[in-house]
Amino acid sequence: MLAVNFDDTIAAISTAIGEGSVGIVRLSGKKALAIADAVFSGKGNLKPSEFKTYTMHYGRIVCAGEVLDEVILTIMRAPHSYTREDVVEINCHGGIVALRKVLDLVLGRGCRLAAPGEFTRRAFLNGRIDLAQAEAVIDIIRAKTDSALKVSLEQLKGGLSKEINKIRQGLLNILVVLEANIDFPEEDLKQHDMLEASESLSVVRRQLDRLLDSAKAGRILRDGIQVVICGRPNVGKSSLLNALLKKERSIVTPVAGTTRDSIEEMIDIKGIPVRIVDTAGILKPRNLIERKAVWRARNHIHSADMVIVLFDANRKLKEEDWKLIKEVKNRNVIAVINKIDLKAKIEKEKLSKTFYKIVELSAKKVKNINLLEDALYEFVYQGKLASPDFTLVNNLRHVNALKEAQKLLNNAASTLSDKLPLELLTQDLKDAAGYLDKILGKDLPGDLLDRIFADFCIGK
Repeated sequence: MLAVNFDDTIAAISTAIGEGSVGIVRLSGKKALAIADAVFSGKGNLKPSEFKTYTMHYGRIVCAGEVLDEVILTIMRAPHSYTREDVVEINCHGGIVALRKVLDLVLGRGCRLAAPGEFTRRAFLNGRIDLAQAEAVIDIIRAKTDSALKVSLEQLKGGLSKEINKIRQGLLNILVVLEANIDFPEEDLKQHDMLEASESLSVVRRQLDRLLDSAKAGRILRDGIQVVICGRPNVGKSSLLNALLKKERSIVTPVAGTTRDSIEEMIDIKGIPVRIVDTAGILKPRNLIERKAVWRARNHIHSADMVIVLFDANRKLKEEDWKLIKEVKNRNVIAVINKIDLKAKIEKEKLSKTFYKIVELSAKKVKNINLLEDALYEFVYQGKLASPDFTLVNNLRHVNALKEAQKLLNNAASTLSDKLPLELLTQDLKDAAGYLDKILGKDLPGDLLDRIFADFCIGK
């Protein structure tokens, strides 16, 4: 377990390191106001410990008569703060030198440097948020698209926790009925009670299944997918990358083999974070450089979530095309016929026998690019509604806990239908509720909490 004292007053720089207009040094704990009194000099005779909560004050940070920076001081008193402790935020000029000097000063006055994620961990330990909400904080920071941000904000507001608690309460309601029968065995479980327990268990299972069904979409919104563009030389791979990015990222020339190395970019396609990779043309290598480029391209193909195989509408299929088609046979593939603005020579009917999905477009003219984006979206969500308005599960720890709970509920349903001893049924329900509790952070060992909060940045 992390060897820290959570009664300490902590401090850290809470904004990204680098030049900026404002940088924040945050303090939290019992001594936060007293330390602010010692370092802050403002107008009038009032000290920060006398300021009203949720107020901001202009002044200077002073050390031994030397002004370190002009600042705005923000006061948030316990328990109505992020950590439910007294919190002071010193809004400095954003340069690293000023921030470091202010941080060193408050550390010298009785603060300890915060551990990674310790501010959020204190918010969790002090009951302001549960663990699922705490984990949403890091997802908000790392969100790659607006949709991913919306899902994480919903989790921070307690959307996922509400769904988990609803399922948990359903289990407890069933347990009340069953355990009453165990405690009073002389009274047989009435038929309507048995039917009620069975129906309630079915409702709970559907609720849990619905959450798990959202896991694929949630994980994709959080982590994204990797899509590789491949094809033989000069079919327009770099042009397609530029069209998807809506900017010139890859060099495009009429010379085959212009792209010698893979180029990667992160883009937002209809709310999905997509790492798109433009590879070198697949051809028979003529030298060491081309051999290395083709080797890299093939590695990307075999590790990708989705492969876009690009063909030139103005050229007939060649041996290199068929070799590539064979290579991607067992991958998730979208076939794209490019250059539809030119005279068609490609044998489209042959491709139709091989590929389920074919998109025709012109990367150079930026025509029908939306059809490719639609095809990628369809691949990700497989026709299911993927609205971020619904609570999505996007955390692997949560997914694993829900899967364990699902197994136990399936066992419980079998036990109930087979009329096995009620003690077996109640134990499965209790264990399932225990896995739900783990998502919310109830009775978790300290070493697991250490691992969870270790992913946070210092200052959050």
